Amino acid sequence: MRRQLNTLYVATEGAWLRKDAENLVMEVEGEVRARLPIHMLEGLVCFGRVMASPALLGFCAERGITVSFLSPNGRFLARVEGPVKGNVLLRRQQYRASDEPQRCRNVAAHMLIGKLHNQRAVLMRGLRDHSDKLAAEGEAALAQASERLRRTVGKVQEERSLDGLRGLEGEAAQVYFGVFDQLVRVESSALRFTGRSRRPPLDPVNALLSFLYTLITHDCRSALETVGLDPAVGFLHRDRPGRPSLALDLLEEFRAFLADRLVLSLLNRRQLGENDFQQLDGGAVTLKDEARKTVLVAYQERKREELRHAFLEEKVPIGLLPFTQAQLLARHIRGELDAYPPFLWK
Repeated sequence: MRRQLNTLYVATEGAWLRKDAENLVMEVEGEVRARLPIHMLEGLVCFGRVMASPALLGFCAERGITVSFLSPNGRFLARVEGPVKGNVLLRRQQYRASDEPQRCRNVAAHMLIGKLHNQRAVLMRGLRDHSDKLAAEGEAALAQASERLRRTVGKVQEERSLDGLRGLEGEAAQVYFGVFDQLVRVESSALRFTGRSRRPPLDPVNALLSFLYTLITHDCRSALETVGLDPAVGFLHRDRPGRPSLALDLLEEFRAFLADRLVLSLLNRRQLGENDFQQLDGGAVTLKDEARKTVLVAYQERKREELRHAFLEEKVPIGLLPFTQAQLLARHIRGELDAYPPFLWK
């Protein structure tokens, strides 16, 4: 099993990152704030006005450490990475598979089954954990949504076309997010969830969801590149210039289990409140600096936890799940597995 390394998130405005021997040093206004060995890193993610020396960028590229630059709100801006690695034969097989309608449909269907299964698991866990606090109509709504997701899994198995699968995904998203607010156990009206909004997120819950989805997409993209797959050529998501379609495919299996549950935990445990968000001109809602750091710490801690992988039947650190699924996908594409086994949270 691959050793889990760290992803360093730098969210301090005005930070200067430089190389000192084989260490990364962070300075703020000339004062050294942090120093750590570069060999312990697998990724460096910079938010907002963070600067890095050419020597550091070059050294990271040589060592296979991707440096990503995001806006303060988590919107992707740019990446610095070394030469593309991977098995060209595997990528050729990936391209052929994505061009064959039936093979493409089969992979997409299994990914979608994983997504729906994990969405339903989140609803069932919420129903179990909060049954004593839910009103009768809320409990009924969660139970009904869970049943509809279960039936949708059956429809996915029967659907033969990619467009049909995408339509089922959209219907399931409406069902799932239609009851998501029932799982937010806070009194503040400012933290209620009224529906999914993106580009920009229009409330605190959506701001958290979008931020975490960006972080997990980064991890999925890195995992795919590590095993030799092209993150731009997907199965469920259509190809589009500049979009990491396969990374977004892989993300679908982790949205509910990793991002959505972490959002609920941060809110329900009062680790974040309405004062941790700000509304910009135009209505966009974003995390304040300290709140963003709270989310990053919680995300890193979550990644260190372990769970038993249903297909591998062994314990895996949550932070290695994207890499594990990327490996399984590569094995399927090479013909070593008859079907792609999605991540199923139990």
